[in-house]
Amino acid sequence: MIIDCHGHYTTAPKPLEEWRNRQIAGIRDPKAKPRVSELEISDDELRSSIEENQLRLMRERGCDLTIFSPRASFMAHHIGDFSVSATWAAICNELCHRVSQLFPENFIGAAMLPQSPGVDPKTCIPELEKCVKEYGFVAINLNPDPSGGFWKSPPLTDRHWYPLYEKMVELDIPAMIHVSTSCNACFHTTGAHYINADTTAVMQLIEGDLFKDFPRLRFIVPHGGGAAPYHWGRYRGLAQALKKPLLREHLLKNVFFDTCVYHQPGIDLLTKVIPVDNILFASEMVGAVRGIDPETGHQYDDTKRYIEAALNLSAEDRHKIYEENARRVYPRLDARLRERRR
Repeated sequence: MIIDCHGHYTTAPKPLEEWRNRQIAGIRDPKAKPRVSELEISDDELRSSIEENQLRLMRERGCDLTIFSPRASFMAHHIGDFSVSATWAAICNELCHRVSQLFPENFIGAAMLPQSPGVDPKTCIPELEKCVKEYGFVAINLNPDPSGGFWKSPPLTDRHWYPLYEKMVELDIPAMIHVSTSCNACFHTTGAHYINADTTAVMQLIEGDLFKDFPRLRFIVPHGGGAAPYHWGRYRGLAQALKKPLLREHLLKNVFFDTCVYHQPGIDLLTKVIPVDNILFASEMVGAVRGIDPETGHQYDDTKRYIEAALNLSAEDRHKIYEENARRVYPRLDARLRERRR
């Protein structure tokens, strides 16, 4: 199987964005606040939004299953208070669940959390449990910076986050560390903020000893790990200076990197630096980088082409990247696939 561990509902029908705009307007003017029941999106609209976009591309590129979560830039945890985030997360997660019900062979959910700046992360647990226990979701997206580019939350190794980690371990689910929209003019959302966050998360995990407290905790760092693989020698040296164990012991039993890297040299570097056991196939399509690369004539986010062309990978390596690693990192996904004899 080809399992894409990083997909977002970037093509949701227009009424979703329109409802969200009304919700945001309602923060300033309560009379403008919409009811959840006013959002109406039919199954046919959902089918069309998927069949003409993600599913079409999956079939063209030979991908079987996508772990599917709400649009990352739409999470926008900095907007409003916890109540606003909770309502918005519930709506977005339900839509992803409906997609997984309409296309059960092709999509399975990962939850957006109702995070809010300065609010205890344990407030996210009811939505997390609902998504896992009722919807059958297999993972969550965790935003380490709900402030939107101003980094007001404690590091990921701080006890501030422990209630979520305890629940993740209990439910045996991983988290993809994924920020949302940047409100900071210094940081372009997808070109800087996302990559900064990936790199920052790696360094925070190196500095701390989180996995001593949570040896079964698992994180996926998206977008190829940000700058970390490119500067792996720097991080090995920093870990050494901090008197930490070697990174293969300190980090790589619990941290994994996806293949949302949009050119061949980037994938070549990733697969040479990071052990194959720590790499998960992903494309994030239809996502941040759209369009055709004039150097190749192919879509930038057609990442399977890069894996196939990587000269240092064996057939066994590719099997791990495409399927085996995902089944290990997402045990609830593996269980669902086994139920379906896949």
